[in-house]
Amino acid sequence: MSIKTIKLNPKLEPALKSGHPWLYRNHLPQHNLKDGNWVKLIAGAKSRVGLYDDTSAIAVRFFASEVPNREFIHKRVKEALALRENIDKDTTAYRLIYGESDFLPGLVADRYGRFVVLKVYSSSLFTILDDVVWALKTELKLKGILLRSSNNLSSLWGELPAEELTIIENGLKFIANLYKGQKTGLFLDQRENRQTLRRLAKDKTVLNLFSYNGGFSVYALAGGASYVKAVDIADAANKDAEKNVVLNNFEPTKHEALTADVFDILSMFVQQRESFDIVVLDPPTLAKDKQNRMAAIRAYRKLNMLAMRVVKNGGLLFTSSCTSQVSEAEFKDMLKESALKRKLKAQIIHEAGHALDHPVPLSFKEARYLKFIVLRISS
Repeated sequence: MSIKTIKLNPKLEPALKSGHPWLYRNHLPQHNLKDGNWVKLIAGAKSRVGLYDDTSAIAVRFFASEVPNREFIHKRVKEALALRENIDKDTTAYRLIYGESDFLPGLVADRYGRFVVLKVYSSSLFTILDDVVWALKTELKLKGILLRSSNNLSSLWGELPAEELTIIENGLKFIANLYKGQKTGLFLDQRENRQTLRRLAKDKTVLNLFSYNGGFSVYALAGGASYVKAVDIADAANKDAEKNVVLNNFEPTKHEALTADVFDILSMFVQQRESFDIVVLDPPTLAKDKQNRMAAIRAYRKLNMLAMRVVKNGGLLFTSSCTSQVSEAEFKDMLKESALKRKLKAQIIHEAGHALDHPVPLSFKEARYLKFIVLRISS
């Protein structure tokens, strides 16, 4: 396999030694590389090999010290699968490969029963895609390996799934649409955090905001919640939530799904003095890049200030952020300011990130995007 060699500024030697998986475009000298080319970058006494990306700010994603072959990719896939061997057997949907975190940068693989959905974050990854597919079908008993791009799903190997696939998460059933669902079908990263709600929901009234397919709602009902009100702006998501409630044999009258803007509904609840024992606040990412970081923090502050006002005295706020541009420290500072402005006491009783299928390398802190905090709110 051909490879090109480029010498970088020697000052970048510490960056190559750090183990960080990316080289940004502004650090690359003039070259004639094409998308998907393997390139060896040398800075001082250090060299690393990666795939060149022709379009994004990330010019090179590093893989090894030499060009990876099929055996190399197979080994990386096996290592990723080994980390997931202890996933609860009552769970059939989880992340198999977490890109940079599993040392296969730019590539994600999620399992949904006997199907695996791949997503690539650079067209350069098509260089290794055949080897990844080969490794997955060699190691796992699957019906199909699929590629998700935008809202398109294609088969890389095997058969396509039904439009609605039932998966199990911690013993609970959910409908997954691998063709049109968010991310690769479902939000898998909150799995263990939903389980935390399940443990604390007995006999509680719950408000689930940005509820999507009702994941937190179903877990709350499984934990014995007396009533759950779910709010999402997408009517289709609310219909899925209602299906998931029925699929798990919960009493439909204990669950109400509202199609509305969360900011508007929270403002209305504040005016009407409607409150809940537990409020779950799980918004989508609020910033796509660093330029929008402060706008995201302002939006988080507004949401959390409103949410705190509809938590009953002594109740719980489950609040999270999946915005990678907002750090854990910034998220906590925002929560502190929100509580102070509302003249409320807020105690952290639990905090977490992703489950073990989302590892975070010490050399790649960007992998830890999810912040999840449970606050006890009192006057």
